[in-house]
Amino acid sequence: MFINNINPVLLSIGSLQIRYYGIIYALGFVIGYLFMHYQVKHGKLHLTGEKLDSYFLWLIIWILIGARLFEILFFSPGYYFSNPSEMILVWHGGLSFHGGLVAAIIFTYLFTKKHKLSFYDIADLLVIPTALGLAFGRIANFINSEHYGKVVDATPWCVVYQKIDGYCRHPSQLYESLKNFLIFGVLMIYNSKRSKSYKKGTLFWMFVLLYGILRIITNFFREDTVYFGLSTGQWFSALMIVVAVVFLYKIKNNRI
Repeated sequence: MFINNINPVLLSIGSLQIRYYGIIYALGFVIGYLFMHYQVKHGKLHLTGEKLDSYFLWLIIWILIGARLFEILFFSPGYYFSNPSEMILVWHGGLSFHGGLVAAIIFTYLFTKKHKLSFYDIADLLVIPTALGLAFGRIANFINSEHYGKVVDATPWCVVYQKIDGYCRHPSQLYESLKNFLIFGVLMIYNSKRSKSYKKGTLFWMFVLLYGILRIITNFFREDTVYFGLSTGQWFSALMIVVAVVFLYKIKNNRI
């Protein structure tokens, strides 16, 4: 059993608070940028450094807006409409992966269309550091004591969140972190074979498919409001699976 009494604030300077959550998410974006910069430098992504900088800056903005909007509208509307000042305080936590993914897809599509690039040239590469960043992001959720798991009988790995109650719970954030590390490993291995086998779009939709399946599984251990047997996150993940299967089928049969 582990007692989670971690202070989410690393440093306070007057009214300014530097939180682990913000640092970890910033680290995820930095990892993504460095990975994509490496691809540009080695000719695997045909963009100039200047265009990559512009793409990443706007991508971050779009992701933050999309992730926050989904969190407000679909995941915690009661809380945010009762506490409207919290809507803009993204460093307190509360970013929806599904909203960030939708925003990233829309922006990347618009960007590649403008610069006459293939959407999958960027998307197939970007999902690799994305999976790693998401793994770190769930650790940030654990530090914030948010998205915690269901109550479970005392086990060596259960966690008591002092901010929540005295019950021992599944560390569902860490389950999801491990899930994202697994996806990252699979994508890295598959990407090492990119010159031999897979078609454009395969890696991106494989990420969507794996995330959807594993998110549904791990969320059964999470304390969530359920609608018709599944949580909001699981319903969105189910939609991800359906869409991914359709596109992977089309790619396999050369229909894209």
